[in-house]
Amino acid sequence: MKTSKSKYRNIRPPTSATTERDVRPKEPAHSGRLRTRSKAGAEEARHSRLRSIDGRHPLQTEVPSAVVAYPAKRRRDSEIAFFNFDLARKIGLLSSGHPDQLNPALRRALLDTFSLVIVNEWDEAHGNQPRARDRQAHSYMATRYLQLQHPDKLGLNSGDGRSIWNGVLQSRAGSFDVSSCGTGVTRLCPATSAEGRFFKTGNSISDYGCGTAHIEEGIGAALMSESFSRNGIQTERVLAVLSLPSGQAINVRVAPNLLRPSHFFGLLRRQNDEDLRSCVSYYAEREIRDGRWPAIAGQDARIRYLAERIATDFARTTALFESEYIFCWLDWDGDNVLCDGSIIDYGSVRQFGLYHHDYRFADTDRMSTSIPEQKRKARQIVQRFVQIRELLLTGKRKPLATLKNDPVLKLFDREFESHKRRLFLRQIGFDEDSNEAIRSSAPKHLEELLRLHNRLERTRSSHGRHSVADGLSSNAVYCMRDILRELPARLLNESSETTSRLRPEDFFAIALSDYASRKDKQRTPYRRRLAARYQRAYLALIQWAARRARKSPRTLLEELAPRAEQRNPYARMTGDGLTHATRRLTTNRRRLKPEETYRLIQAFADSQQREDLRHAYGKGKGVANHLERMNSERPLVQRIHRDMQKLARTYRESL
Repeated sequence: MKTSKSKYRNIRPPTSATTERDVRPKEPAHSGRLRTRSKAGAEEARHSRLRSIDGRHPLQTEVPSAVVAYPAKRRRDSEIAFFNFDLARKIGLLSSGHPDQLNPALRRALLDTFSLVIVNEWDEAHGNQPRARDRQAHSYMATRYLQLQHPDKLGLNSGDGRSIWNGVLQSRAGSFDVSSCGTGVTRLCPATSAEGRFFKTGNSISDYGCGTAHIEEGIGAALMSESFSRNGIQTERVLAVLSLPSGQAINVRVAPNLLRPSHFFGLLRRQNDEDLRSCVSYYAEREIRDGRWPAIAGQDARIRYLAERIATDFARTTALFESEYIFCWLDWDGDNVLCDGSIIDYGSVRQFGLYHHDYRFADTDRMSTSIPEQKRKARQIVQRFVQIRELLLTGKRKPLATLKNDPVLKLFDREFESHKRRLFLRQIGFDEDSNEAIRSSAPKHLEELLRLHNRLERTRSSHGRHSVADGLSSNAVYCMRDILRELPARLLNESSETTSRLRPEDFFAIALSDYASRKDKQRTPYRRRLAARYQRAYLALIQWAARRARKSPRTLLEELAPRAEQRNPYARMTGDGLTHATRRLTTNRRRLKPEETYRLIQAFADSQQREDLRHAYGKGKGVANHLERMNSERPLVQRIHRDMQKLARTYRESL
C-alpha cells in the first residue's frame, strides 16, 4: 500500500490505564438466575451471525497460492471505541430494528470476534504461543497481491502486511468480506521483503513493519468513508474501531468483495495460470450471485465480461475522481482500489476543496501520480485485464503493447468521456432526462463550456509548486464549484433578460479562491474575455436545453438554481479538514461513549451529504437525521459537533 511512513510507525502516545467502563444494566430485583441465563442465552443467539465471522473464507481453498494462513489469539485489552450500527443493519449483522446501543451481549460478541492478534513467524520462532483458551479455532488469512514498492515485483512477498481477513458474512443482503487492520505484522509487510527477516508485532525498529494501526486511522477512515458512501462514491466502510491502551487500534472494515486488481496481477506475474483462472471464476461467481453482474453462463463469457466490466467501472471511477477532486494514488498495480473501483485503505486518499490537480503524495522512495494522471493509470489496469482475458482464452501471454488498441480500451475511453460529461451536467443542475438528451446530441455549447471550465479549474497560482505536509502541490486559483452553484441564481437576479451576463469583476469575485495571489487577482484583458466566453457558452447551453424542453431560458434557470446549490455545497470535507476533525474526536475518545462517537460521525456524514442524494441513501425510507439529534446531546458532544462543522468550513478550499 502506498501510504505515508507514519501509517506504519509504532505511534506510542502516553499510556493510560483508564479505559471506558462497561456500564451494564441492573437486573430487576425479582429476576432469578434461571431467567437471567435464559435472557443472556437469547442475546448470544442473536449475534450468532457475528460470531460466524471466524477466519474461514472460500478464497483459502479456491486460490490457495494467494493466501498466507495465520493462527490468531484473543486480545483482552481492547474496548469498543466506535461501532457502525447503520452499516451493521444494512449488511444483516444486526436486525433492522436494533437500537443504536451497545448492550453487553453485543459488546462481548464484537470483542470475541475482532479483538485478535495473529501468531506470526517471529512468535513461532521465539516460542510465543498463546494459551489454549485464547487461541482461535480457525486460521485467518493475509492475502498476496502485487505492489510496486516491493523488491520482488511478483506479489509473492507483498500484500496484507498488517491486516487479516476475518471472514465472509452471508445474509439476505448478500455476501460481505470483513477484514481487520492492526492485527499483527505478517510476512507480506514491506519491511520483511526489504530486510529478509521477520518482525515482532508492535516493534519500534522498522517502518512498514510494526503490524499496528493507530486509532486516528480508524476514526478518520470512518469519517471519510461514511461521507463518501452518502454521496454515491463506492468505498469499503468501517464497521468498528477497537481501541487499545497504547493509543493503537484494530480497525474493522467491510466491503461486498475485497478482491483488488493487484490480487489478479500478482498471479499473472507469477505465471500461476491455474490459480488465476480460479480467481477469475471465484470473483465472477460471487458477483453474479450477489446481483452486481448479470447472469452470465459459461466460463469464457465470464472472462470476456470481466475485462469489459473493469473498463466501464474504472472509466466511471476515474471520471468521478476528477469531478470530485479525489486523490487515491491510482497506479497500474491497482492495490489502492477494489475491482469495481471502490476506494480502499484511506492512508493516502484525499478529497480536495479545489482542483489542486498538481498535488503529489510523497512516499519514502517515490512521488505519487496526480489526479488527472489517474485516468492513464486506470487505462493500464484495464489493459492488464485484457491481457488476462487473452491468456485464459487462448493460453498465450500476449505483450501489453500489442493490446493497446483492443476494443475494451476503446470502451474505457468512450465511457470516461461520457461519464465526465454526465457528472458535469449534473453539477450544472440538469435532471437525468435533460442530461441524457444533451449528451446524446452533443451540442457544441457543451464542449465549449467544458473546455473553458477545465481551463479555469486547472489554473495554478503564480506562487508555483511548494511543499505541503505530505507531498508537493501547486494551489488552484479558482473555485469553479462556487461558480456552478452561484451562477444560475445570480443570472436570474441580474436582469429579466437571459442574455445578460455578470461583469468580469463579479464573476471572478465568486470564482477566486483564498489561494489566489495578488498577481492572480489582476483583471487582465485575457481574464475579462475568459469570464465573458464562459458565461456566453453557459447561456448558449441553457438556451439550447430550454428550446428542447419547450421552456423559456428563465424558467429553466429557475429549475437549475436549487439543484446547482444542492450539488455544489459550500463546505466539503477535505484532507486537511478531516485531519483536524479526526484529531478533535480522538483526543476526546475517553470522554465519549462509543454510541456518541457513532452519532458524531453520522452527523458529520449527514452534513456532507448532498440534498439530492438523501432519498437514494435511505432507499425510500428516509435518512435518520443525526444533525437534528445533536440538539439533544450532552454539551461536550454538541461542542465537538460544532467544532467539526466549523473545521469543514474553514478548510473547504484546502488539500
